[in-house]
Amino acid sequence: MAGRLEGKVALITGAASGIGRGTVDLFVKEGARVVAADVQDDKGSRMVEQLGKSVRYVRCDVYDEAQIKNAVDLAVKAFGKLDCLFNNAGTGGPLENADTVTAEGFDAVMHLHLRAALFGIKHAMPAMKARGGSIISTASIAGLQHGFGPLLYSIAKASIVHMSKVAAGQLAPFNIRVNCICPGLIATPIFAKGIGMATQVADQTVAAVATAAKNSQPIARAGLPEDIAEAALFLASDGSTFVTGQALTVDGGITIGPTGERQVQVFAPIMQAMGIDPEMLQQLLTPKP
Repeated sequence: MAGRLEGKVALITGAASGIGRGTVDLFVKEGARVVAADVQDDKGSRMVEQLGKSVRYVRCDVYDEAQIKNAVDLAVKAFGKLDCLFNNAGTGGPLENADTVTAEGFDAVMHLHLRAALFGIKHAMPAMKARGGSIISTASIAGLQHGFGPLLYSIAKASIVHMSKVAAGQLAPFNIRVNCICPGLIATPIFAKGIGMATQVADQTVAAVATAAKNSQPIARAGLPEDIAEAALFLASDGSTFVTGQALTVDGGITIGPTGERQVQVFAPIMQAMGIDPEMLQQLLTPKP
């Protein structure tokens, strides 16, 4: 069913690549007009050329609160209103442990993810207060449990989950819904950027990430930006007007735990200690046709 966002106006941060770009494409396809905010001006310009009058690009460094406000103001000025804000800008953050964390690393990650999303909510609220709206933030499965991201990144994403719940309660009287999405292993440049690769080099790793991720979760394919875009579409649309304060997990089932061969690998030492052949366990766990 097309046209699920017909007549709506959305602001998407981190819009020029990865999940953001996938969401811009889908929102426009579904009838929305979109302000695409990013710092990748070359990609932003190409996006406008490809998608036409339904998209306005604005340079927006979400470390700077004034630039977030400017992006919100542009949406209202260009299209007359704001129905949806998708706080999506972010990257992996430094690979620091609890014993090596630095104040600089902490401030950078919290500002990019948590503070930017909070200020996005702050400045979107006046534009939505009279007519309601939907605010969505990109969290992560790393914010739900251990093992899916660096320490600081995981803390920031967990904070976004809780912030979404608290803000949802505060903004519900104005018919503003606040939710977040927790992606799993999505094939984007974020992994390469997280270990310090330049943007152009990181962009070239996406296909390899997609191939490597196929066997990382029960649904045996890589997660794609389009998968998260579909979740954002639901939360932005009128199909979710009774949904708020939720963390929607889109992860191919990775957080439900190991299955198949991975499950056998986890339990093999225990089975061997009890005298059970791991191959027999594999047969028991293999679904029958």
